[in-house]
Amino acid sequence: MGKPFVFINSAMSADGKISTKERIQVRISGNIDFDRMDSLRAGSDAIMVGIGTILADDPSLTVKSETRRAERRQVGLEENPIRVVVDSTARIPLDADIFKKGEGRRVIVVSRAASSEKVRQLEENATIVVAGDNKVDLVTAMEKLREMGVNRLMVEGGATLNWGLLSNGLVDEIYTFVGNLVIGGNMSPTLVDGAGFVEEEIMKLKLIEAESIEEGILLKWKVLS
Repeated sequence: MGKPFVFINSAMSADGKISTKERIQVRISGNIDFDRMDSLRAGSDAIMVGIGTILADDPSLTVKSETRRAERRQVGLEENPIRVVVDSTARIPLDADIFKKGEGRRVIVVSRAASSEKVRQLEENATIVVAGDNKVDLVTAMEKLREMGVNRLMVEGGATLNWGLLSNGLVDEIYTFVGNLVIGGNMSPTLVDGAGFVEEEIMKLKLIEAESIEEGILLKWKVLS
């Protein structure tokens, strides 16, 4: 069945960092960009993050606007998109905010290396998708999400997941808000970490749109295959 339309949405500093060297989330954009992000969530079938984002930030990944939640209900959708966590060894805490806040389906994507006992516990609050042996096979995961009816997938990071998706050719577009601050640090995560491409493999993008928002700029890119 192929894969969903996949787009990464992120905010980064002028020097390309998405958090500090302590991996503590920093507010990079303002209220206008936060509302734009909420609109993107409301218009998506699912939102995906990696386990690192859950452990560092514990996001609920819910649609914040009551109006947008109501609009989703009016067309027969759950008020929040499916919340998907890529978590190879099932490290997600059982009391994570995605389990406690907001209505809607939760999906945890694990590998076969995940603890069967932890998986059993997670099944009480989430659908478990198994893809890969020692770590999540993202290509297989995308195929399974598509089979579940996910046509439009929003990815909110982090840097390791972004690399995994991009390096496997699974991303269609990238939206980055570049804020007016410098974070620095060779241990601070960037928009995309991982092994990185060698010169002949470097991924090319096509600029779709550039828009000034508050004290920063929103860049929208199409990933060229």
